[in-house]
Amino acid sequence: MKLLSLNLGRPKVSEHTDQPERLTGIDKRPVDGPVRVAAPGPKGIGASGVAGDAVCHTRHHGGDHQAVYAFAREDLDDWERELGRTLASGAFGENLTTKGLDVSGAKIGERWRIGSEVVLEVTCGRIPCTTFQGHLGEKGWVRQFTRKGAPGAYLRVIEPGEIRAGDPIEIAHRPDHEVTVSFQFRAVTTERELLPRLLAAGDALHPEAIETARAYMARQS
Repeated sequence: MKLLSLNLGRPKVSEHTDQPERLTGIDKRPVDGPVRVAAPGPKGIGASGVAGDAVCHTRHHGGDHQAVYAFAREDLDDWERELGRTLASGAFGENLTTKGLDVSGAKIGERWRIGSEVVLEVTCGRIPCTTFQGHLGEKGWVRQFTRKGAPGAYLRVIEPGEIRAGDPIEIAHRPDHEVTVSFQFRAVTTERELLPRLLAAGDALHPEAIETARAYMARQS
């Protein structure tokens, strides 16, 4: 398992974002590194946990629980076959393009050691938006991506440090519960009856997903 590509985004104007400045950092491109990774601060204040990476809409993106976004090269390859087009590493706006790692099959609270310094913890899956759809230029993309159920993972920074393309990835801890990234994604999108089971992931789960699960349970009682 390794970090195949480390990708950073620069602010670009887009007609597909509802941010007043019309800027997005979703167009991420590979860099060699080293690049520092550290907790950016609370959502709404903190941006990306990857130095030099742009997060332009901090209301919905960035912050400690979405500090880093990872997507598997194997899943990009699968999308290439389905869409009939080439998808470069970083094409989905991911900071980390991994190889040999089942990103959407990772468990919430799973910890990855990247290189010799950095430890990240899985918090949730990525929810697709119209900016993502506009960036790819695929009609009906939000629905298509959601149906696949392999959203890639957001991670928080447990131990900061520097990473670079080619660094090995080791699973340092894998929790003993059923809540994978794909499971969490399906629970908050298409299979909401799964929401109560998300709480088995504990505090490692993104706070917004915890709130959604608890609200659902309150309505059912």
